Amino acid sequence: MRKRLPTLIAMLMCGLTPVSQAEDLLQIYDMAVVSSPALREAEQTLFATREVKPQAQALLLPSVSATGNLAYQNVDSSGRSATGSRVSRSENYDTQGLQAVINQSVYNRGNWMTLKQSDNVIAQAEATYRNAQIDLMVKTTEAYFNVLRRADAVTVQDALLRANERQLEQSRQRFEVGLVAITDVNESQAAYDKSRADLINAKNLLNNAWELLRTIVGPINAPLARLGDKLPLAPPEPNDIDTWATTAIRSNFGIIAASEAASAAQKTIEIERSGHYPSVNMQAGYDISRTGAEFGTDTDTGFVGLSVNVPIFQGGAVTSRTRQAGFQFRAAQDRLDQVRRQVDQQVKDAFRGILTSIEDVKARQAAIVSARSALESTQAGLEVGTRTQVDVLNAQRNLFQAEFDYMDARYGYIINGVKLHQATSTLTRDVLEKGNAWLNPADVVPPPAY
Repeated sequence: MRKRLPTLIAMLMCGLTPVSQAEDLLQIYDMAVVSSPALREAEQTLFATREVKPQAQALLLPSVSATGNLAYQNVDSSGRSATGSRVSRSENYDTQGLQAVINQSVYNRGNWMTLKQSDNVIAQAEATYRNAQIDLMVKTTEAYFNVLRRADAVTVQDALLRANERQLEQSRQRFEVGLVAITDVNESQAAYDKSRADLINAKNLLNNAWELLRTIVGPINAPLARLGDKLPLAPPEPNDIDTWATTAIRSNFGIIAASEAASAAQKTIEIERSGHYPSVNMQAGYDISRTGAEFGTDTDTGFVGLSVNVPIFQGGAVTSRTRQAGFQFRAAQDRLDQVRRQVDQQVKDAFRGILTSIEDVKARQAAIVSARSALESTQAGLEVGTRTQVDVLNAQRNLFQAEFDYMDARYGYIINGVKLHQATSTLTRDVLEKGNAWLNPADVVPPPAY
């Protein structure tokens, strides 16, 4: 690629020397995995969600409780006996009690449905976490190549600035000897001033791209390896858009998460409907009671029994909650349908984007050749008086723009490939490694100087 660039761009590229060991895409991604708050949040959310199953199981297992009490009694009483004589009593004593109880749910339909629902809830969280991992790969890749794209823009704008500066000097020299009018000098000056402003803006966008990468990866001051000269351009394998779309509908983690959410919502209907069903509980225990009262009684009581609760009318709350769960289930189904459509669009856009990018890169290569020929012809026309300085400046700008568009089209090819694997949830570190092999660690983008 560098051989196709103008001499000024090639000189600028060669003048960039590494300030330290370059980081490639895989190294940046590994840093993001360790430091990304978004991924850590998704991981902790998954861990928290996994606890719903043991909590649901606990509703079906026996629970044991023990209760103890200790009280001090001060009794002053007075009254009359059966014979009519007045009787009074004052007594101080302690009472103690201890009760151990085992409770076991024998039948509760809602608890069983909650246990079944927990599998869907956990499966949804698992798919959401996997989707977050893939999302991090995509964001890291886009941010990495966005830095390279902005760095290329700075390089091109810097080269254009120098070319315009040279044109300005030549215009001034020709004006001094009377070969051109002052308008040529003014046109060259305007082009030079504009290129200076464009370079400032390009540098600012490059700094912003670095900051975006740092929000994902964390603090990073190492240079980034640029894209190498050789970039194999190949269509997706298999080269069939319907096959990729079918794979995406079947394996996309976003669709899986939405499907599990719909299944969980469906079970919520049954959980709420269980409020109409009877429940049976068994209770067994032992009760010890001791008293220090003069006429008190110490007791030891063992008990076991079943309790049946038959709901008859609860003000319509159960029916209302069941209807509410039904509406929520239908909303979850609609969300699932939305996700499926979005994924189908994403995979087809990415597939077509790859094919378009391949043709775009080839077209940009041809455009560079044409723009260079146009510039040479325009410069020759200027020498013989058939072209103006404005024509030369426009042709020169077109050539530099063609160079940048060519480099930008190559990044589009890579990003579309990543997004295609994202849509099918087949994006892995191995896939990133293939793209990482296209980078050249000897050619780097240094971090901002500040």
